[in-house]
Amino acid sequence: MRSLAICRLTLVALTSLLIFSCSDKKEDFVTEPLADYLPMQVGKFITYRLDSFVFVDFQQNAETHSYQVKHQVDAKIEDNEGRPAYRIYRYIRNAAGTTDWTANGSYIVTPLADRVEVVEDNLRFIKLHSPIREGYTWKGNKYLPSDPYDPFGYNFSNDDDMKNWDFTYDPFSPEFTYSDKSYTDVFSVEQEDDLSNIPVSDARSYGYKSRSVDRYSKNIGLVFRQYDLYEYQPNLSGPDPYYTGFGITMWMIDHN
Repeated sequence: MRSLAICRLTLVALTSLLIFSCSDKKEDFVTEPLADYLPMQVGKFITYRLDSFVFVDFQQNAETHSYQVKHQVDAKIEDNEGRPAYRIYRYIRNAAGTTDWTANGSYIVTPLADRVEVVEDNLRFIKLHSPIREGYTWKGNKYLPSDPYDPFGYNFSNDDDMKNWDFTYDPFSPEFTYSDKSYTDVFSVEQEDDLSNIPVSDARSYGYKSRSVDRYSKNIGLVFRQYDLYEYQPNLSGPDPYYTGFGITMWMIDHN
């Protein structure tokens, strides 16, 4: 009888352990849908203020150009792999919003069960990935070729290892503010944050900055992006040092 009682107790303990283990496992996989942070409906638009800096004066000085840019979901289509996707058109006008919108290119968004892919200028990114959870990491640039910006005339080293960047969800933020604009229920995707000798403190030493982060607001979409890729070349064997690369900062100012 004692052996039978012990067996029953052991069975109860094992059953309880299995139930709790299964419950814990199920809880680990509870996640918000990706569509909550990048909703796609035909006709939806987001308007951003965009500050773009380029290097002028023989690439020795930075100059900032400012615009408004509207991203609008144009149509539901199939991507080049035959998967359901959305075509997004971009439009641009002056920073004050007093000129007409003009076409500024397009890109493709493919929402999948576990990730969201974006193809722009023939470059393919995994912008979001399940589960949406603080600290979750994935290789968001794994489809990029070596030196992806070389065809666009950027001869720098910032893009040499881009396919190995770790995209990571930062802690959830109930509010994020930039340039007097506030956004609620924000998840940030940290992608790269690396620099050396920027701002330049040693004119004879090489410098670089690689900074990439996207911030998404629930039920709205992308509300902030910073994307800086540039380097400083001391050019010790030539007449002058110079910079090469670009920088973009954009934040949402309107949406429907």
